[in-house]
This record gives sequence, C-alpha cells and structure tokens, in this order.
Amino acid sequence: MAPTRAQWLAAGGEIEAHRHDDHQIIYAARGVLAVTTSEGSWVAPGTRAIWVPAGTAHAHRAYGDLELHLVGLPAGNNPLGLETPAVLSVGPLLRELIIEYTRTAGEQSPQRHRLCAVLLDQLRASPQQPQHVPAPTEPLLRAVCALLQADPGDNRTLADLGREVGASDRTLSRLFRRDLGMTFPQWRTQLRLHHALILLADKTPVTSVAHQCGWSSASVFIDVFRRTFGHTPGTHPTS
Repeated sequence: MAPTRAQWLAAGGEIEAHRHDDHQIIYAARGVLAVTTSEGSWVAPGTRAIWVPAGTAHAHRAYGDLELHLVGLPAGNNPLGLETPAVLSVGPLLRELIIEYTRTAGEQSPQRHRLCAVLLDQLRASPQQPQHVPAPTEPLLRAVCALLQADPGDNRTLADLGREVGASDRTLSRLFRRDLGMTFPQWRTQLRLHHALILLADKTPVTSVAHQCGWSSASVFIDVFRRTFGHTPGTHPTS
C-alpha cells in the first residue's frame, strides 16, 4: 500500500528506487522534489505535484530541505486515468487539501472521507504540465543527452554535438522526435528548466541561474520561466 503521510527530507537526501501496489501523489510543500523513473525525470516545485501510477519504480531526491506530502490511492481508483507519471498544477485549495489529508493520516472519520472526495475532485480538475525530461533509449541520443546533462549551459548546436558522437544533426533530430516525442530544442529547454529549479532551491541568484543554464540573458530566462510556471524565478516558492 502506498503510504499517506507527511515527512521531511534534508537537502540532498534521497529515497532509493521503489514501487507501490497503489497510486501515489507526491507533493513538496517546501523545497524542490525530483522523481526519477526508467522513463525520465520530473521536477516539481511547490506549485506542482507528481502523479506516480501503481507499480512504477521511482526514486526521490530533495533539493533544499523538503517537506514531503505523500497521498496513496488504491490501484482501482485512478481519478486521472493516467498510466504514466505526470506533473500536475497545484493551486492554493489543492495544496491545503493535500497537507490536511496527510496530516490526518490514519484517522477514519466521515470528515476525512469527505476531505478525500474533495481532494479527488480537485485532482481531476488539475491540468497536466509538460515538465518531463524523458530518458533516451537510442545509444546516440544517450550520448548527446549525457553531454548536456553534465552541463545544461552547453550552447553547442545539434550539429556540433553530433560531430562529437559521430552522427549528423539530421539523424539526431529524427531520433529526438521518434525516441523522445519532442524536438531537440524542446528537450534542452526542459532540461534547463529542471536544472534552474534545482539551482533556485539552493538560493542561487537569478542571473547566475540564467548563465549556468545557458540562456543568453537573465531577461530571456525570466520570460521562459514565467511562461512555464506562471511566475518569475525571483518569486519562486521554494520555501
């Protein structure tokens, strides 16, 4: 049974790969949470939660001190109809519902059953967010992606990277679409945004984050971040 509980995880702390027989909603009210599976990684700040379907092997990592809230749901109750992990928007009401539901874990009362019903209603209304860095399976793509994961600020073109791994940019572009379901620029932007969230959790200044993640200027980074998360990195809720 996937646990329903609240717990703290110190900055840099990890929970090794494991799986549950039931679905799980994972929410970080403080800090930034990274969840990794064989299919890739998802990073969620305080305005997002991560849906992990039953049977999915996944690991957690904390960036910043993490106030973690875990909600387990029976495998037969899939309010989202999703069979793969996903990032969901968490508005103020859903946030408070998750926190209260995990705070009262173990209680059995009519009030708690009603709380769960409202929480599920809010989950169904929560839009999914395209904040996934998929893991490549093609050897050539693995080589290219490893270069960028080692340095998200690497601004080399796909042709430049291709020369290093022995493939044309045309071949790599085709592989990105076929293997990962997105273009090279889309994948690199997702990687950079995930890295930016991690740096912000460590209180790195916005200008430095923009530079380390490869954006041409702080203003370009702020614009991309605002369009993705709905707020500027300077007001990002990591604590």
